[in-house]
Amino acid sequence: MLTQLYIDNIAVIERAAIDFEPGFTVLTGETGAGKSIIIDAIYAVLGERTSRELIRTGADQACVSALFTGIAPQTEAVLREFGIPLEEDGSLLIRREIRQHGKSSCKLNNFPATVSMLKTVGATLIDILGQHESYKLLAPETHGDYIDSFAGTKPLLGEYRAAYKALRELRDALEALETDEGQKARRMDILRYQIEELEAAQLRVGEQAELTEKRDEIRNSERILRGVSEAAALLQGDEDTDGAVTAVTVAADALEQAARFAPSLSDLSQRVRDAEYALSDAAADVSDYLDNAQFDLSALDEMESRLEVIYRLSLKYGETEAEMLDFLEKARSELSDIEFSDEKRALLEAQYEEKKCEAVALAKQLSSKRRAACESFSRRVKAELAELNMPGVSFSVEQVRTPLTNFGCDRIQFLVSANAGEEPKPMSKIASGGELSRIMLAINTVLSDTGMTETQIFDEIDTGISGEAANKVGLKLRGVSKNAQVICVTHLAQIAAMADNHLYIVKREEKGKTFTDVCALDHAARVREIARIIGGDDITPLKLKMAEEMLQRNEGEA
Repeated sequence: MLTQLYIDNIAVIERAAIDFEPGFTVLTGETGAGKSIIIDAIYAVLGERTSRELIRTGADQACVSALFTGIAPQTEAVLREFGIPLEEDGSLLIRREIRQHGKSSCKLNNFPATVSMLKTVGATLIDILGQHESYKLLAPETHGDYIDSFAGTKPLLGEYRAAYKALRELRDALEALETDEGQKARRMDILRYQIEELEAAQLRVGEQAELTEKRDEIRNSERILRGVSEAAALLQGDEDTDGAVTAVTVAADALEQAARFAPSLSDLSQRVRDAEYALSDAAADVSDYLDNAQFDLSALDEMESRLEVIYRLSLKYGETEAEMLDFLEKARSELSDIEFSDEKRALLEAQYEEKKCEAVALAKQLSSKRRAACESFSRRVKAELAELNMPGVSFSVEQVRTPLTNFGCDRIQFLVSANAGEEPKPMSKIASGGELSRIMLAINTVLSDTGMTETQIFDEIDTGISGEAANKVGLKLRGVSKNAQVICVTHLAQIAAMADNHLYIVKREEKGKTFTDVCALDHAARVREIARIIGGDDITPLKLKMAEEMLQRNEGEA
């Protein structure tokens, strides 16, 4: 559920932290107070398209954060695909910043994200039903998901998709074999040439680096010997001069003599003696190097030739020996596939037909179960519409047979006729925002226990209704809230009185600037706000009494 919404510099809202509770929550306030801005902020954090015009006048950037707790499995699955972990308490924080200048940014639990990622995750968290065009229920591609949830066919769909994926992989493998004989022959000639060339080279990983090091030693042998000889002379000395080893030995002896009379010099004496030993060992190693140094100048041409071969092959087959050897293995495998393509094709075709029969059988099972579910779903939605005083509206589910797709062999979409006698049309063709919202409320009432989304937001659902119709809409919203968090922007007292929680949006002016505040109402404040909705700013004792009675009656029925 949506636990908290933080808004910073969005339109007239300078800063607001809105806490949401489970159950049924209403947002009320005077016209123009900023209720729609809160919905716009939620749209923004869910990855919907937004504009820099949403940034508050005078601000450089705006920010919206939404905290969700009790994350559902479908949301976790999407987050796993993106590599986004949940917080330790299982929560998810979505943050979106919109800047006047420069690139905007998005984050999921403080991990960088794209707007597209926000939209994908958001679709599993919140379903907004209102005046905007981007309702999830308006997208025909989602209608099949709703029917599968209603029918309980998600496990069967998963089984089908596994078979369909295997079928597509077999089809791709068969298509890869479909080349004419001339192309085959040309490709085989190229592969054989590449294989022979690489095999003849007898490449070994690390060989190029080893040869380069040896070659550089031979090329610089004179410098190396001159340097080592000079070091040997300085360390060992000669007939006329003592070397460094002798000098350090004398120094160590001198310090040892002095340490007999000054014990504090013992440590220093030992350090110099250790230096003598280390220097003696180094001098011996230098001498050994000179005695054993061999630089085979005759091998230089052979090394250069070998390095040239490796370099020439690297230009065609990969920068390193490992990459070239990997190319060789792939070439051998491809040549084998082509040489035995007839046998492989026969095997793949048999596997394809077997997997196709399996996928078709599963698709038919899905289609049959969906057909029964579509009929039941349609009847239940019609019954809900009748209870919402919309007898002129008809609802049906269109199920059309299609070739196999990732969804099966069906295309499913909801059709609605807003007036008696009119031809049913896709839901996206319904123009009235309020009417469409109530149709969607009927659908969501039927779907409320499927867990498709944990939070449902209704905006403009009370347009054009009052009286008994408003009571029924309120009852439906409260019914949906038993299985999902429901948030509703309303202008009707009947709906506001049925809520479990009540948020009040108020606009104020201060120092020539407009601000919007959001506050949670206690019982007494709710009575006054419902009284205001009933009859305007002139709140009389009679209106207060009516509001109190409405609240008490609904609290008793809850």
